[in-house]
Amino acid sequence: MITLLSTVLAADLAYQEPPDAIRRILDAQSPPVVYFSPDRQWMLEMDRPALRTLADLAEPEVKVAGLTLNPDTNGPAREYAFTGMRIGKLEKGADRTPELPGGAQIRNVDWHPDGTRFAWTNTTPTGIELWVTSVEGRSQRLLTGLNAVVGAPCDWLAGDDGLLCRVVPEGRGPAPERPRIPKGPKIDESLGRKAPARTFTNLLGDTHDEALFEHYLASDLVRVGLDGKKTVLQANQLIGGASPSPDGQWVLLTTYHRPWSYHVPLSRFPERTTVFRLDAPERAVELADLPLADDIPVKFGSVRKGRRTHAWRADAPATLWFVEALDDGDAGKEARERDVVSLLDAPFDGKPRELWRTELRFSDLTWGTGDLALAHEWWYDTRQIRTWRLGPDVGAEPELIWDRSYQDAYADPGTPVLRPNQYGRWVLLQQDGKLLLNGSGATPDGLYPFLDRFDLATKRSKRLWASQDPYYERVRAVLDASGKQLVTERQSATEPPNHFLRKGGKAKAITHFEDWAPQFAKVQKELVTYTRADGLELSATIYTPPGWKPADGPLPTVFWAYPREFKSRSDAGQVTSSDNTFSRPSGSSHLFLLLAGYAVVDDPTLPVLGEGDAEPNDTYVEQLVSGAKAAVDMAVAKGVTDPERTVIGGHSYGAFMTANLLAHSDLFAAGIARSGAYNRSLTPFGFQSEQRTYWDATDTYIEMSPFTHVPRIDEPLLLIHGASDPNPGTYPMQSERMFEALKGNGGRVRWVELPLEEHGYRARESIGHTLWEMIRWADTWAKGSGEDQ
Repeated sequence: MITLLSTVLAADLAYQEPPDAIRRILDAQSPPVVYFSPDRQWMLEMDRPALRTLADLAEPEVKVAGLTLNPDTNGPAREYAFTGMRIGKLEKGADRTPELPGGAQIRNVDWHPDGTRFAWTNTTPTGIELWVTSVEGRSQRLLTGLNAVVGAPCDWLAGDDGLLCRVVPEGRGPAPERPRIPKGPKIDESLGRKAPARTFTNLLGDTHDEALFEHYLASDLVRVGLDGKKTVLQANQLIGGASPSPDGQWVLLTTYHRPWSYHVPLSRFPERTTVFRLDAPERAVELADLPLADDIPVKFGSVRKGRRTHAWRADAPATLWFVEALDDGDAGKEARERDVVSLLDAPFDGKPRELWRTELRFSDLTWGTGDLALAHEWWYDTRQIRTWRLGPDVGAEPELIWDRSYQDAYADPGTPVLRPNQYGRWVLLQQDGKLLLNGSGATPDGLYPFLDRFDLATKRSKRLWASQDPYYERVRAVLDASGKQLVTERQSATEPPNHFLRKGGKAKAITHFEDWAPQFAKVQKELVTYTRADGLELSATIYTPPGWKPADGPLPTVFWAYPREFKSRSDAGQVTSSDNTFSRPSGSSHLFLLLAGYAVVDDPTLPVLGEGDAEPNDTYVEQLVSGAKAAVDMAVAKGVTDPERTVIGGHSYGAFMTANLLAHSDLFAAGIARSGAYNRSLTPFGFQSEQRTYWDATDTYIEMSPFTHVPRIDEPLLLIHGASDPNPGTYPMQSERMFEALKGNGGRVRWVELPLEEHGYRARESIGHTLWEMIRWADTWAKGSGEDQ
């Protein structure tokens, strides 16, 4: 027995492969991604690469201030780049390949506002280049040495004035080396000031990390012409963002400065916001200088103090808008008004004018024209979102347009359609006081995306177009103000997603992507609804393997889920998926188990409801078990599932759910938990949708933690985790400690840590091995007897 066990463990040290049918899908090429030009005259098809390899993940990386960067390229580590492109007129489809460098690694595709050309970056082994390609397909390399550590490195200037870019400072030396002998001990202290923080990762840890952060973030801000001529505007700055005004005459610049923090990421560091004329960069106007924000309350809706969210007004040549909290940024403080939104015109040396005061927390602004903007505010405790009509230049009183729960998918009116204006900025597409709304179309029968015309005066919508059975079809682009000419993406249960040009009631295909996983062609899929014991309506999608018929008898079944919190009973039971989608798995999807003979109950809704003043998580366990039992009972009643051969699984918060269901029920024969957290005392300042701290709700934290109930877990549990998981709250230690706890209590448990992987798994070797582990575990404990394996 000892010899057999040793052999199994030794064999498991090498990466394993799933069955051939799954391997062929993993190695297949996925369909391209489609981009449209702003004028809707041209389209790009971007080729996605095959899955990355461990060698890709093993490239050098530096982790500082919440960033993960590649020191060789001065860009993001492990970036996912396109490998090819085609361009063509919208009516004909993408039919030509532009000039590209060999082995192109394409990111940051950005159309020029006039639609005649687009910029993109090419990542080489030693740096990142800026390229510009015309719609005729001619390409030109303009710049090398871009700094893409934080966001896209370039932005178009107006007209033919070129681009605004961040580049590695000229003459920058090598990165600082860590001293072999420490200068002294690491010391931290807190002297009574409250500074709570969620569980952030990849933070600064010492003075050497500070030096690395400053070395790699430092940039020169340059203007690069279409002829490649480079002009330095700001030298050697730690730049967080730089954007030109709509008229191209001004630049808004955000930079970071000391003191740094070892407890919060870059987004909370001290930041200075300035604005300067493009032709006089030395005369900058300071707009705000925000201190370190390490004391933002953990209650959802809390924000940093001071002027925040500086941005350009899209419908004016050079007007800035910004937001400032009226409640000290503390969502837990009683306040009649939460935020004030203000405007400031060029040359930015005057007094800001107030635009709007919010009763809830400010969310966003969508600009239209001088007499129309849509402003949005939200509040977490009530899940409320409100949209107001503002008249920025006419002094009109704010007018309420929509007021609803943001979890109420059935009441979602849709997202306003935008158009590029004379500055090339996206603004509301309006005609005769009416807007077009592009909606997801959630209904009790499934998803039916739509396009509506909304009358701002009457606040009523008229349906112009909607997806119809047997298709799931959504609007990708609107070609005219009337909404009669569209580009849609259409798919069905048997037809892969493709793009169609709709004019005059006729639909013409402009892409012709084929099924990349024909092994799934005969998989059967059904959207079902059922009821929890307390009467709450739930839904799920049932998949059955190719060729299975009810007469064949019930199947071993994998239930894969992710619980969600709600404040309204009516919102919790809504259907937000469709029967009409073309379901094909990718990555380490649980749907691959269909090819191993399992039924899959996908995303059975497991709402955790807390109405009124009640908090959802105070009855988390009871509601979780009740929802899971309803899903199992439904699948058994339909003749799909053998109740003795069930596996519960999930990723992240779904892994947390998995361990809890094994601890508090006997519904499942085994569990698969990937990249989860299991001990909530390790996330004491909130987790997922829980905004109370450990000390505010100690009993809830303890009761919800499956780590607390390890002795009650008597079903086998597979734990999988990425060794470099940076996700807040799901440190790899969570799975390691859960394994030790289960092992110490005599549980049946297997722990797999994937080298170089983060919260989601990306390398081909890791994904193949993960699927092998999942199938092997399910075969052992759901198909087999378990004890005899």
